[in-house]
This record gives sequence, structure tokens and C-alpha cells, in this order.
Amino acid sequence: MQVEYSNLVRNYHSWLADKTFLRQIDDWFEITTPYLNRHNDYLQIYAKRVGDKYILSDDAQTIRDLQLSGCELDTEKRIYLLQEILNGFHVQRQGDELITEATTENFSVRKHSLLQAVLAVDDLFYLAQPYIKSLFFEDVASWLDSIGARYLSNVKLTGRSGFDYNYDFVVTKSRERPERLLSAVNNLDINHAKNMLTAWLDTKDSRPPDAEAYAIINDAIKAPPESSLNALKMYEIKPVIWSARQNAESAFDR
Repeated sequence: MQVEYSNLVRNYHSWLADKTFLRQIDDWFEITTPYLNRHNDYLQIYAKRVGDKYILSDDAQTIRDLQLSGCELDTEKRIYLLQEILNGFHVQRQGDELITEATTENFSVRKHSLLQAVLAVDDLFYLAQPYIKSLFFEDVASWLDSIGARYLSNVKLTGRSGFDYNYDFVVTKSRERPERLLSAVNNLDINHAKNMLTAWLDTKDSRPPDAEAYAIINDAIKAPPESSLNALKMYEIKPVIWSARQNAESAFDR
């Protein structure tokens, strides 16, 4: 049995060596590995000798790819998740670049650590999915703060049926504007639209007669379906597309 597993380990090492390729680019060596990212592309890292040490880098590809995919690492929770990963692999972040230093003796270990860190950070795109609602909630709250909106968050309202509904934000009534009920929607589909319609139709009669409902819709990853937007509009829920939120600031800043 031990011989069998020893052979498996040797085969794995042979596979890793056979599928790793080097290419020199000026002072750097590009290392193409058999590990795949979420796009099924081979992971590439870069190595450069500086004195008696080696600098290993992902050339900022990992974080920039997350950003291009709509996963910005710019809130407290996201930065915390990223730093926890990097600390576990002894990797540092410099700007958008992930780097580590190695000696001749520990080069293989540090190279492996950087690759594992790159894979883990790349997985933030998926690992963040359970947090996406709260992360987008944070983004909307920061925007409301930035425009000086006076609001309450996570407000439970009781509808005509006696059922309770949660609204992410309620911007309070002012001299110029009525009460505004806001839902932060990370991924609008017909089910989300139906849920919002149900909540609004059941709660609007218990609110002031001029109260308004809004859906703040994240379009960073994909555009919201027109059919869902039209359904919201039909029942007087006003959609605010996140990428065009500046056009709606006047609805909430007073």
C-alpha cells in the first residue's frame, strides 16, 4: 500500500514538472503552471532574481481580473477576506500585485504558496457569493452616506395581511420629498421582482399615501432583464441602475 501511494506522489510530481513551462521576458521568467483559474486558463506567475533573493509575482492579474468581473475589493469585509487569505500563504499585496520573496532553499515552497494564494483569491469570486447581498448592501449604504441621505437600514414593515417585510433602507420623509422605501437587489430576476411586488403591494396601504418604492439594482455582472424592470415599473417601483445611480441622487439626498 505504501509503495502504491509513493508511486502516486511521484507521478503527481512528474506531471507537475512536465506541465510547467518557462519563458524569459527581460529580467523576469514567466512560469506557466498546470493549475487552472476559474476561466480554465493556466495560471502564470513571474520570477525575478534580486541580489540573493527571488521576487515572485502574479503581475497583478488576479485582483484585476476580479475587478473586471465586477468583484471590487474595496470594502472593509472584502479587504478582510483578501488579507486573511494572503496572511495564510505569507503573500503580500502591493497595489493590485500579489508577491512573495524566496531564497534558493525555499523557492519551491514559496512558489507553491503564491500559486495557492492566487487560486484562493481567484475563488473570492465564488466565495463571496453568500456574502454578495451584504456586500452590495454595504455599497448602497456607502453611496447614501456620500450623498447625505437620511435613512434607516434593515427596517421591518408590517403589511395589510399582517405579514412582515424587510426593506433594506427607508429614507425618511422631508419637506421636499415623501418617505422612500429602498430594496438593494444584487441580481434582479423574475423571482426577485415578484417578491418586491408582493412586499410593496402589501405594505403600501400602511404607509403614507405619497410613499415611494425604489429598487437599487446591481448591474456590475449582468444587465437586469427588461421584463423584470417593466414589471417593477408597472406597479410603481422605481428601478435605479447601480452604474447610473448618479442620475437618481436627487431622489434621496433630501
